[in-house]
Amino acid sequence: MTDTPPDRLSVDPSSPHHDAEVLQRGVGIRFKGEEKTNVEEYCVSEGWVRLALGNRVDRKGKALTVKLQGPVEPYFQNG
Repeated sequence: MTDTPPDRLSVDPSSPHHDAEVLQRGVGIRFKGEEKTNVEEYCVSEGWVRLALGNRVDRKGKALTVKLQGPVEPYFQNG
């Protein structure tokens, strides 16, 4: 397995960018120099993250999110 996280990753199992193996290894996100723990999805090449808005969910039970632009630095926590 590689030492760099993928360019794009999502925690939503229905997303085409979901990778359970990588998520199980543990991925941390630094966004604009700050550690973020509520990231639902990120893309390094496009420079954005999708953050969950607390415990709010839509009518389908998925977390409500907001998309923010800026420098994204993913890293593996366990490894």
